[in-house]
Amino acid sequence: MKKDYPVPAGYLERETEIKKSRFIARIAPVASRDEVREWLEKAHQDYPDARHICWAYQIGRPGSAAEAAMNDDGEPSGTAGKPILSVIQHKDMGDVLVIVVRYFGGIKLGAGGLVRAYAGAAESVLSEVERVFHKPLNAVDITMGFADEQPLRHWCEVNKVELDSIDYGTSVTARVLVPEDLMEEFTAFSDAHKLDYSFET
Repeated sequence: MKKDYPVPAGYLERETEIKKSRFIARIAPVASRDEVREWLEKAHQDYPDARHICWAYQIGRPGSAAEAAMNDDGEPSGTAGKPILSVIQHKDMGDVLVIVVRYFGGIKLGAGGLVRAYAGAAESVLSEVERVFHKPLNAVDITMGFADEQPLRHWCEVNKVELDSIDYGTSVTARVLVPEDLMEEFTAFSDAHKLDYSFET
């Protein structure tokens, strides 16, 4: 059984200053590498003159993330991306990207100082952002007659289930994204309407 897990409720930004260096931390919910790329592009547009734009993300369930990555962006190896990712993992949060933008203030912090600064910047947004719970979804493929389309649309609307796609051929094929906790209701609905469906667990 798939379980819910906490994800950031939205975007948040916080700024800290350490020995005249500015650290601007941003947190955002992400579900794919494309979304990560979009947020990174935005950070580069917003801060084109920043010395470093370091980041880390984790997609999927905390502890068994489907994907995770980090980047030091020119800082000494292991002093930026790794501490950001460590804080993300410690906070037990999934589908999350943390970007830390640094403006160098003229005073070197040393490797230990950098690790503490980037971890602290990540902590500042991770501890403040509101959490919501990601509900695992099952992508269900359905083949049905034309008469069954309207009842399916109605069921999806009532249960706030996303109808991901619908195609018309000799029959109607649809894909719906059913939350794990609604699968029993969906199965009962499908059996009542004699729908042909399949999904991956």
